[in-house]
Amino acid sequence: MTSETIFLLSFLAFILLILALDLGLLNKKSSTVSMKQAGLMSFFVVALSMGFYFILLSFGHLLHGIDSLEKLQEVISSHHHPVKIIPNDLPNSIQLYNQNLGLEYLTGYVVEYALSVDNIFVMVLIFGAFGVAQKNYHRVLFWGILGAIVMRFIFIFLGAALIEKFDWIMYVFGAFLVFTGLKMFFEKEGDDKIDPQNHPVVRFASKFLKVHNHFVGNKFFVTIDGVRKVTPLFLVLLIIEATDLIFAVDSIPAIFSVTKDPYIVFFSNIFAIIGLRSMFFLLSGIIDKFRFLKIGLSVLLTFIGLKMLLHSYLEEWGFTTSHSLIAIVSILGLSIFFSLIFPVNTKDRKLKYNPDEDDHSRH
Repeated sequence: MTSETIFLLSFLAFILLILALDLGLLNKKSSTVSMKQAGLMSFFVVALSMGFYFILLSFGHLLHGIDSLEKLQEVISSHHHPVKIIPNDLPNSIQLYNQNLGLEYLTGYVVEYALSVDNIFVMVLIFGAFGVAQKNYHRVLFWGILGAIVMRFIFIFLGAALIEKFDWIMYVFGAFLVFTGLKMFFEKEGDDKIDPQNHPVVRFASKFLKVHNHFVGNKFFVTIDGVRKVTPLFLVLLIIEATDLIFAVDSIPAIFSVTKDPYIVFFSNIFAIIGLRSMFFLLSGIIDKFRFLKIGLSVLLTFIGLKMLLHSYLEEWGFTTSHSLIAIVSILGLSIFFSLIFPVNTKDRKLKYNPDEDDHSRH
């Protein structure tokens, strides 16, 4: 096996272990996740993500099996890393490479983690519109995230193959992100409303699956009179997966603006995804207070899109990954700062739902 394969399989084994512990040991019973639990979960996942950053700083060159200056130059050229090799000095050249690799991972992680907040906006709306009991959130999010990992794996390495074969695809990605950012910026309030009865996923599933009309605890499937049916909770899971698929179309090209190394794109994506669930429980009750965060995300997408469109000029001007990270953190920081300085008015729209209502009374 190649070094990339070994590194990737080890990473996937580690992620699956974390998910298995979460499902088997840490969540044996369906229950509501408290703010304290969500905070501890978030801290744990962020700590793991930062730990991986330090691993890349020390051992990032092992990812592609770099053991010579020739191999290092080949990897740098293949993935367009902005690193200059020091002639006849492999150790220091590797150190510079690892530092850049870690920075690319960290920047990609921040971008993906920030864009995950938009996922949370939509998830809150979905759970509220379908009347999902709060104690079942964790189950839906767990399986939703597991499916998201598989989809991201396919999307990322397919995207990397396209970029390697067609350089112009970066301009397509950039134009799409600028369009998405501007669309998000000018989106009117209420455009994101969820209609459970007429949602495309619900209509599609109803044509091909037998759907039970009521929630049955935390079950996705139920057998009634010998007929196996899906419950509304399974429909919610399908909508969560479809929503992540849509968001992946934005977030994955965004990270390719930071690094062309598909493994770094994948690692940063997956760490952000496994942190999405804990962040959801941490922010779901207060997310409507960050009134300018969506504007910040729209500016972020537009900035990244422009960076992709102008990447050749930016490289000539000396615009580095460090500059990207500073710009991204500044955009997000300002949107949060202004949200706290100018809080939402009590008369503004709020996300109204009652998650504690009994499951069997929902349709």
